[in-house]
Amino acid sequence: MATVVMMRNPQTGIIKKGFVGFSWTTLFFGGFPALFRGDWLMGAILLFLGIVTFGVSGLIAAFIYNKTYTTKLVENGYQFADSEALNALARAKLGVSMVDPVPSVT
Repeated sequence: MATVVMMRNPQTGIIKKGFVGFSWTTLFFGGFPALFRGDWLMGAILLFLGIVTFGVSGLIAAFIYNKTYTTKLVENGYQFADSEALNALARAKLGVSMVDPVPSVT
């Protein structure tokens, strides 16, 4: 089951949910969870692959989609904004190092 970790973009203040772990919703509903999250390209790809492979691709996508989505949020400037335990868990599962939000002056 996926773990939800809150993420915040420090420049815009927008808060989104990041997900880490197996995606049951992607397994059962294909690309629709991606579409509902606003991830239009991945949603379209997953829906297309689901049709072409008669749903078999959903099993593979369920293992990788949450990591892909949350990594994309990190690349777009979002930072983990949940409890330190959840932040550490998400960083470990995504392979993201802790970034100092305030640059140090030397």
